[in-house]
Amino acid sequence: MAKLYVNPKVKKGHINPELQGHFSEHLGRCIYEGLYVGEDSDIPNENGMRKDVVEALKEIQVPVLRWPGGCFADEYHWKDGIGPKEKRKKMINTHWGGVVEDNSFGTHEFMELCRQLGCKTYINGNLGSGTVQEMSEWVEYMTFDGVSPMADLRKENGHEEPWKVDYFGVGNENWGCGGNMRPEFYGDMYRRYQTYVRSYNSKQPVSKIACGANADDYHWTDKVLEATFDNGNGFMNGLSLHYYTLPTGDWSKKGSALEFDDKSWYRTLKATLKMETLIKRHSAIMDQYDPEKKIGMVIDEWGTWYDVEPGTNPGFLYQQNTMRDALVAGINLNLFNKNCDRVKMANIAQMVNVLQSVILTEGEKMVKTPTWHVFSLYKAHQDGELVESSIETQAVGVEKEYEIPDLSESVSLGKDGKLHVTLTNASLTEDKEIEGVFAETDIKSVKAMILTNEMHAHNTFENPDTVHTAEFEKITVSGSKVKFTIPACSVMHVEVEI
Repeated sequence: MAKLYVNPKVKKGHINPELQGHFSEHLGRCIYEGLYVGEDSDIPNENGMRKDVVEALKEIQVPVLRWPGGCFADEYHWKDGIGPKEKRKKMINTHWGGVVEDNSFGTHEFMELCRQLGCKTYINGNLGSGTVQEMSEWVEYMTFDGVSPMADLRKENGHEEPWKVDYFGVGNENWGCGGNMRPEFYGDMYRRYQTYVRSYNSKQPVSKIACGANADDYHWTDKVLEATFDNGNGFMNGLSLHYYTLPTGDWSKKGSALEFDDKSWYRTLKATLKMETLIKRHSAIMDQYDPEKKIGMVIDEWGTWYDVEPGTNPGFLYQQNTMRDALVAGINLNLFNKNCDRVKMANIAQMVNVLQSVILTEGEKMVKTPTWHVFSLYKAHQDGELVESSIETQAVGVEKEYEIPDLSESVSLGKDGKLHVTLTNASLTEDKEIEGVFAETDIKSVKAMILTNEMHAHNTFENPDTVHTAEFEKITVSGSKVKFTIPACSVMHVEVEI
């Protein structure tokens, strides 16, 4: 039996809703066909946005959406995506698939999508191939409520009132596709560009996010902060981090999303657990410059990355989504919660039809992936208070090299006054009996939901509900203790009324 210890009296930090954020890039069928089908489509839509997809995303309470990239962001020129659609420039998306980008989804469409979702906006600006003036004018176009060339242009294009830009990323992956820069150079460029990302409304300031490291590039984090932190001023509200889970660790042959063995299962989850090391080590560097943790770590690209599905465009990064991905999502979301003192936003890559997406579409059809169901289980954490918790674990795996802890957890006190416990069991073979001990707590009642199936289980357009959540009733309560058994290959949410 594994002991789960929870002390609701000890608060460890606030869990921003943005920890369950999402990312949409002009890549493959994420935006076009996935989110946006156009006003004239036969697929039911509202102002061009797919109604079925929007409703599914609203169900999981998407808190923030990042756009337009990704690598696409540092080749995106925002003026190409405004005005009458028939006059917008067409271009080849050289990063992703070599297809024509007609710019029919631009700033106005993104803001409309966020309006329908009821989520915050995260715009990624073009530092790699764009000018300071271009970035400055984009912010003015979106947010200035007054008389100016850009505000007037926005009004001419049909939107009288300014929008709210909650977050603005100054470049993306500038160590790679965003310009192949050295960190010292990017740090100076960031200082320059962010100067003109102005908050025109003091009551609605724009939070500025600097381009952070690729996985374990700790040198990048240190040198960017050194370049921006003279006199204790970092000019930033967030510093990004990108890390993808690769089953093989080899970018040239990443492995299949559907065809994998037990060894690949544990290798994948071990690679996922590297996220904890990355958070701790990058945080330690950030602490040297920002000990008060005023700057948030923004993990705005994370998730699994496999070889594309056979027969699909290699540049579209379309992959299926199994219970393995559900465990990856559950483990990561628990890690983000438990490090919420520093991690303030995280954005899974990507929202629809790309990499570890929460939704897949094909024409009029739509399915919710196992990862969608994990976000549904975890949404009760949003805006909660992390409370002290720990769980006893045992090593599981098929080889010593790829052994991992069987269990992960996080616990929050929700706005509803209830405790929310999320658990994962990564073992493929062993159910685990749990005894939860809640210090100085009288438990009134519990209820739980579970996502479980065999490791390859996934949802298809023919069988969209193979993997789904279900009520879990085999829990006993006695005073301040609960007992239950979490099955192998499971993600679980337990709601505790106190």
